[in-house]
Amino acid sequence: MQTRTLGNSDLNITRVGYGAWAVGGSGWQFAWGGQDDDDSIAAIHRSLELGVNWIDTAAVYGLGHSEEVVARALKSWSGPRPYIFTKCGLRWDDKGKGDVKKVLSRDSIRREVEDSLRRLSIDVIDLYQIHWPPDPDSSALEEGWSTMADLKREGKVRWIGVSNFSVSQLKRAQAIAPVTSLQPPYSLVHREVEDDILPYCLRAGIGVIVYSPMASGLLTGAMTRDRAAKLPKDDWRKGHPDFTEPNLSRNLALVDLLREIAKRHNRSVGEVAIAWTLRHPAVTGAIVGARNAKQAEGVMRAGDLRLNDKEVNEIEEFFAESAA
Repeated sequence: MQTRTLGNSDLNITRVGYGAWAVGGSGWQFAWGGQDDDDSIAAIHRSLELGVNWIDTAAVYGLGHSEEVVARALKSWSGPRPYIFTKCGLRWDDKGKGDVKKVLSRDSIRREVEDSLRRLSIDVIDLYQIHWPPDPDSSALEEGWSTMADLKREGKVRWIGVSNFSVSQLKRAQAIAPVTSLQPPYSLVHREVEDDILPYCLRAGIGVIVYSPMASGLLTGAMTRDRAAKLPKDDWRKGHPDFTEPNLSRNLALVDLLREIAKRHNRSVGEVAIAWTLRHPAVTGAIVGARNAKQAEGVMRAGDLRLNDKEVNEIEEFFAESAA
C-alpha cells in the first residue's frame, strides 16, 4: 500500500487505517451494538495482512474494551507491529455505566495515558489524541494540550494530535506545541470540513486522518431501508437523522450512484466512498472500520483506488440536483 507522512511526524502511514470504534462492543453510550471479539481480531489481522500499518482506537470505545481487543490482536499477530493511535479526554464513572464526560485536566490525562498503555500492552503510544475539545469551550483546552506536550517530551507518546477541533481551537493548541494531526469526520454525507478546516490544515502542514468516510456504514452498500429500521436499540445510529427520513432516501440514492461507479472498477461501494475522501489534498489517510475479516477484505484496499474526473463530476452533479 502507498504511504504518506503524517503531518510533522516520522510516521509513514498507509492511506487507510483500521478503525476500532465498533469493536468496543455494546454497553456504553455510543456503541454500535454487540460485537464478537474473535471476529474483531480476525478483522484486524486481515487488515494488517492486506498492508494496513496503523490502528486507531480510543480509551472510551467500549469503556476500555476496544484497546484490550487491539492488544489481543497484536499479541497473536506475527507480522510487523502497526502504529497504534489512541485518544483521551472522554471519561466514564468507576462503575462503567454513567454518561461519558469531557475531562482535559492534567491529572486526568496522566491517568488515562497510563491506563491506555496498560490495556494496549505497549510501552509508547505512536499518536496520542485529544478526543474532543472541552464543552463549553474553556481554558481546559490549554491545560489538556500542555499535558499532551509534556507526555511527548517524557517519551510516553511519540506524537500528539487532536480530534474534532475547529480552526480556532487548532490555533490555540499550536500556540503551545505543534499539532501533528487532526481527526475530523469527513464523508460524502458530511462535508462541512471542506470549507475551512481542511484548507487550514493543508496550509499549516497538519496531517489529517478522517473518520467515518463511509458515514458509519451508510455508504458501504450493505445498508438498506429495512436494515436501518431494524438497527438494535443499543446501536447509536438508531434514530440518527442520517439513517431516517427525509435524509435516508437521498443517502440511499447516493449509494446507488456509488454502486454504478464501483462496478466500473470491480470494487465495493465502500471503497468508492473512502477513495472519494482520499482525493482531497489535505487528507493523509482515512480510518476504516470492519467488524469481521470479510468486511475488511471489502474495504481495506480503498487506498489504491483512484476516481477519475468524470466520476467525481458525476458525484458533484448528484448533490447539485438533490439540492435544487
